[in-house]
Amino acid sequence: MWSKRYSPDLTPPWKRSAPVPEIPAEPDLVVEEVTTGFCGAVIRCEKTAQGPTVTLEDRFGKCRVFPMEPRGFLLDGRVVTLVRPAPAPPAAPARTASGSLAVPGARARVARAGRIYVEGRHDAELVERVWGDDLRVEGVVVEYLEGVDDLPSIVRSFGPGPDARLGVLVDHLVPGSKESRIAAEVTAESPHVLVVGHPYVDVWEAVKPASVGIPGWPTVPRGMDWKTGVCRGLGWPENTGAAWQRILSGVRSYKDLEPALLGRVEELIDFVTVP
Repeated sequence: MWSKRYSPDLTPPWKRSAPVPEIPAEPDLVVEEVTTGFCGAVIRCEKTAQGPTVTLEDRFGKCRVFPMEPRGFLLDGRVVTLVRPAPAPPAAPARTASGSLAVPGARARVARAGRIYVEGRHDAELVERVWGDDLRVEGVVVEYLEGVDDLPSIVRSFGPGPDARLGVLVDHLVPGSKESRIAAEVTAESPHVLVVGHPYVDVWEAVKPASVGIPGWPTVPRGMDWKTGVCRGLGWPENTGAAWQRILSGVRSYKDLEPALLGRVEELIDFVTVP
């Protein structure tokens, strides 16, 4: 004799009830309550002493509250059980354009004595676009030089020291260039000065072509103004100010810049902020 407790289910398969799917009651999900026939969109779920409830709103704006009972609703004509939606996962930490973790509500720090110098206004605007939030948190001011010819005298006037380090970003810092000779002269005079650079003729080239919507940066004939040559090569009006704004508008984060520039700017920020 079979024990009732351990006897197998002898109900024929065609008589067994199919499992009822559980559907999260997400906002705007349209269902029909099986008892009343009330059809509406989910607008909220609530936890009450009697159990969870769902509020539906029909197409006329009428709202009704129903208990979320098993097999209590129809979805596209199919019986379902509504369940409360899973809680949303915690939002990922916001990041700055440089990829650093953002500090919500952080105020700009009082400016440090140290500074970062860049060659020109376009360099300064590009650094601000990507690293501006980080620099304000760290209290680092970026200034531009309008070229590096007078850098040695500017550094002497600045008077770098242990508590006032100076970082300099130079365009076209390649062996044998004028810029490399000036950099060597400046760094030989003080251990509190760091001069780094990228290999590009101008900071424009440090922006990835794809971010600007061009196939590549054109080759400019020797002797021609580089920015003017770029405008001609790309078929743009020969207005370097407008061209730069077009380039800068394509920069949204560090992902739009070449690694050769990214690493150098990060190096300078570390140099002027680390004791």
